[in-house]
Amino acid sequence: MARIWKFGKDVDTDQIVPGRYAPYMLKEGQDVKDYAFCEARPDFAANAQPGDIIIAGENFGCGSSREYAPEALRRRQIGAIIAPSFARIFFRNAINLGIPLYESSEAHGLVKDGEEATLDLEQNRLQTANTTLELPSLPPFAQEIMQAGGIVPFVREHGRFPGEVPHKEAS
Repeated sequence: MARIWKFGKDVDTDQIVPGRYAPYMLKEGQDVKDYAFCEARPDFAANAQPGDIIIAGENFGCGSSREYAPEALRRRQIGAIIAPSFARIFFRNAINLGIPLYESSEAHGLVKDGEEATLDLEQNRLQTANTTLELPSLPPFAQEIMQAGGIVPFVREHGRFPGEVPHKEAS
């Protein structure tokens, strides 16, 4: 069972990981995942478990284009993030890192913070004790990236980006 972590709207990348905890600022042995929401929600870094689900208000991931913000969530092994909307660059960075993102305007009002849930990525369904929420399918390119575990594994496996026509090998 996963746990739900609820956040409000306009959660920016500085709330996800403050700039002073950028990976290049950390000392040896420190990990950016340990600073996820360290100020906005200190209990998150200490207690979030692999598979936990973030449910937030609109415009999640706004602010600067820090790739280490979604990287911290990937390293925490967040199961998915569900929000009505995402900042474009955060959306792309998270998808590229293999974090499933779902757009839902209903989720925030239907679940409680700390509630246990099951997320079925194949059926696009979030289930709690009191709610079943059907989530929209990820776009085909995102599904391909998720199945590969991120954009880097996808390109390594296929030698191209999703949607690109494979190059014919020279004879």
